[in-house]
Amino acid sequence: MAEVQNNPILKYFRASKLPHIWCPGCGHGILMGALVRAIDKVGLDQDRTVIVSGIGCSSRAPGYLNFDTLHTTHGRALAFATGIKLARPELKVIVLGGDGDIAAIGGNHLIHACRRNIDLLLICFNNSIYGMTSGQYSPMTPTGRLATTAPYGNIDRPFDLCQLAAAAGATYVGRATSYHVTLLIELIAKGLKHKGFAFIDALSQCPTYYGRRNKLGPSVKMMEWFKEVCIPVGAAKKMTPEQLRDKIVIGEMVNTPDVPEYTEEYEKVKARAKEMSAG
Repeated sequence: MAEVQNNPILKYFRASKLPHIWCPGCGHGILMGALVRAIDKVGLDQDRTVIVSGIGCSSRAPGYLNFDTLHTTHGRALAFATGIKLARPELKVIVLGGDGDIAAIGGNHLIHACRRNIDLLLICFNNSIYGMTSGQYSPMTPTGRLATTAPYGNIDRPFDLCQLAAAAGATYVGRATSYHVTLLIELIAKGLKHKGFAFIDALSQCPTYYGRRNKLGPSVKMMEWFKEVCIPVGAAKKMTPEQLRDKIVIGEMVNTPDVPEYTEEYEKVKARAKEMSAG
């Protein structure tokens, strides 16, 4: 019991809100644990950190985290986070959202946050489904998989969110899974230290609405599938497109540190405006 009480990451949680309400076997608890371990690793100040979420299973996480937190409307977490960062650029702002929240209704906010290179860290809790609303297919549901809104199979092609973020201008991009926890902690820690827009695609298992409907087995089997299909980015560069078919590339994909950051550029505009109005 003493070891549990002395656990250094417990200070990052609101104990009165636990245990969490995620389904047994859900990977979101693992992702939340990776986040607080990364925060502890880089020594982030809790009193100068804000965590923002939208709506969905993943967006319950800020309720459990002992920071200044903001639970916003569906798809708009990045818009609220942008406002916070512009008003208080000295704060570290972290955004958590699901694949539906970030890639569907919030997709436009995603590409423009990437384009602006505003100093935010976005972690997409990507479980390939709309979990909170009972399993509708999302922009990340693989082609052919079943969902409540695709009972005969999804015909859409999913995004590669890392490629999307990189193409839109994100200056730090990485991907890991609930199985590859050490890598995920490392990527989040690097994203936290990065000056500019950082995006982490964090793959998570949903055994209740995605796994069960698609007969993928329990959560352990779904995590073992991550182990089998994920290829480190270095190895992927040596593979042909045919070899990479049906594989998932993980690791750090973009790290461009010397791009002007949006709030710093905005402060320069404010200074120029002040000078011109004074003259």
